[in-house]
Amino acid sequence: MLKFTISLFTLIAFFPTRAFAQSIDSLDSGDTAWLLVSSLLVLMMTIPGLALFYGGLVKRDNILSTLMQSVAVCIVVSVTWPVIGYTLAFTEGNMFIGGLDKLMLNGLTPGSLLGTVPESVFIVFQMTFAIITAALLFGAVADRIKFVSALVFTPLWIMLVYAPIAHWVWGPGGFIGGIGLQDYEGLLGYGEALDFAGGTVVHINSGVAGLVAAVMIGRGLKTRRDPSTPNNLILSVIGTGLLWVGWFGFNAGSALSAGSSAGFAMLVTNSAAAMAALTWMVIEIFDKGKISVQGTLSGIVAGLVAITPAAGFVGFGSSLAMGLIASVICYFSVKHLKEWLKYDDALDVFGLHGVGGIVGALLVGVFASPDIGGASGLLYGNSGQVVAQLLSIIVTIVYSAAMTWILLMAVRFIFGLRVDPRVEYWGLDLAHHGETIAEYNENLPKDYLEQPVLNKARSKRSKTKKKKM
Repeated sequence: MLKFTISLFTLIAFFPTRAFAQSIDSLDSGDTAWLLVSSLLVLMMTIPGLALFYGGLVKRDNILSTLMQSVAVCIVVSVTWPVIGYTLAFTEGNMFIGGLDKLMLNGLTPGSLLGTVPESVFIVFQMTFAIITAALLFGAVADRIKFVSALVFTPLWIMLVYAPIAHWVWGPGGFIGGIGLQDYEGLLGYGEALDFAGGTVVHINSGVAGLVAAVMIGRGLKTRRDPSTPNNLILSVIGTGLLWVGWFGFNAGSALSAGSSAGFAMLVTNSAAAMAALTWMVIEIFDKGKISVQGTLSGIVAGLVAITPAAGFVGFGSSLAMGLIASVICYFSVKHLKEWLKYDDALDVFGLHGVGGIVGALLVGVFASPDIGGASGLLYGNSGQVVAQLLSIIVTIVYSAAMTWILLMAVRFIFGLRVDPRVEYWGLDLAHHGETIAEYNENLPKDYLEQPVLNKARSKRSKTKKKKM
């Protein structure tokens, strides 16, 4: 008995904090480590991943401006999210919006836990989601939106659009996800909608917002270089690679633990991306006779987007099917939808993220397996899940479109939205940042603000508006 007492005293004396903190507070160091790494991976998706992907696709004299848009979004959201965004999304309020209990992260301490991880880590992880969602939408108008207007719009959009939708799907008491609600049967009684890592919150939301911005700002001018021609696909290939790798943190990290769910989410994320890219390549062979680099990159993104809401609910075979279906639909969306609807989505934000997110959100209602995520889809006898997914898509589209339009109208009234035609003609880099990497701007004429071609372009656009009226 004496030896046992001495041994127990020795254990307590030498390992008091670590041994008992984990048993009492349920902190799991493995889960914490994985979420820390996932947060870094998702942040890498925006800077430098998305920044390089977008930067390689725009005109050469818009590269710096496009890169800076992603950097600026990261800066602004990094302040907005912990100040007010997190509390609106992830604290208890009502079914539509969170409360203000965590305003300015009130009450947060190093020991604050959320499940098995520190709440501080969860806050940063969710912040990286908010960052990339806002950065994505600017791709639709990367070559013609005022930088100051983008800075002002971003925090407003995070507070009034992103945070509420995140609360609906993932927050306590949200009416789409129904987290923490007892006996809740979902919208119109069809059950809770499934969104593992952001099909509605991130991709449909950003895609629809980007479409609204593109329509409001209008079509781009015909400038010295065809705006549809990428300036440097090497940058885009590097950016896509970073997005692909970072997406493992995006999807597998959403399991919030270093367990089997994270491992399976990583597997199906990779297979869906590869299958979508392969499908895109095959379609291009029949459609164009050759496989393009830009098209293959688009196929990768389409697959990653589609599997995002389903990563924790579907099996390997289903991930291949989702990648194939999403690739086919996104291909024709990117190629034909803009022509049919006459909108100018500069970097196909809606065609890839909006449409891809819709496809993924619907297909999770078809392929969800009870053996993987506990939820059943259409193939497993639950047809109501497809309806639940459809309702969540409709609600997200309507709210995101309406609120984005209101915010853009407010920003346009005060600051304006679109750059001057002369700035658009010569490029945003020099006008916004006083810097450029475009060689032909070194000999920029001093009177470039009075170029006749721009006045013609402006008057032509004015005449078009009068005819519509």
